[in-house]
Amino acid sequence: MKRENHSVVSDFIFQSFSNFHEHKIILFVVFLTLYLLTLTGNVIIVTIISIDRHLHTPMYFFLSILSTSETIYTLVIIPRMLISLAVSSQPISLTGCATQMFFFITLAINNCFLLTAMGYDRYVAICNPLRYTVIMSKRVCVQLVWGACSIGLLVAIIQISSVFRLPFCDRKVAHYFCDILPVMKLSCADTTLHDIINFIISSLVIVVPMGLVFISYILIISTILKIASAEGRKKTFATCASHLTVVIIHYGCATIAYLKPKSENTRDQDQLISVTYTVFTPLLNPVVYTLRNKEVKDALYRAIGKKKSLDWNLR
Repeated sequence: MKRENHSVVSDFIFQSFSNFHEHKIILFVVFLTLYLLTLTGNVIIVTIISIDRHLHTPMYFFLSILSTSETIYTLVIIPRMLISLAVSSQPISLTGCATQMFFFITLAINNCFLLTAMGYDRYVAICNPLRYTVIMSKRVCVQLVWGACSIGLLVAIIQISSVFRLPFCDRKVAHYFCDILPVMKLSCADTTLHDIINFIISSLVIVVPMGLVFISYILIISTILKIASAEGRKKTFATCASHLTVVIIHYGCATIAYLKPKSENTRDQDQLISVTYTVFTPLLNPVVYTLRNKEVKDALYRAIGKKKSLDWNLR
């Protein structure tokens, strides 16, 4: 079938979950519930870290930034997805699509490198504890956060400039947000070069931070194994358990989504993987760090206890 002339295409329409049309109400309720839980969980984490002085450490500084970034990340994607499920698909302009893609790329890459910074923090804390406060100074922590954000911004600018120079011949995006590959598929030009550029960039922003985290944990594990006490080894590794859980799932989803051969991609599989890293992974962060992290749980109990005490005194 002959495609529309690319000069006519001024907006896109998402074909989100069109294969599950009869289940759209159920999907809307499920995704809305998960979204509200994600927002609530991340707000609680940021609030607890800001008000509890016991959590004013580099690790929890990075965690608060990651929770803030995840909150904005979901805000960029999920509300629009919920609207598409609740009503008929509304068009999104090319500018709106480029804006959504820009924030998505920036925040996704920012999150990858924030997890790397958190891995470096754990490495310094366990392998070089006597110099921890010197190495992980406030200035260094801020520089690491700005570095993560700057890499995300730079890559987003490159990707947006590459994708939106293409002529588009179709306006039906087989996805629920403006991701790179589904948008490039709408082009009537040869996208081979763009595919190569996208694969190289995706490889760098996934493999490099993942490799740095991997090296950090090799050094961490080698240090832990030198601890004579089994209880000491267990206690030391427990400080890394939450971060390691988030890292494995986060990088695992990113690798499957962006480094998997195109020949293995199907529309339903792509959307399932995308749901995992845009809906479930952001929820993972507050769940893991509140249920598995003793320090955060203790801080939460202290905050609840203070509130109950204040309420009692006001009566």
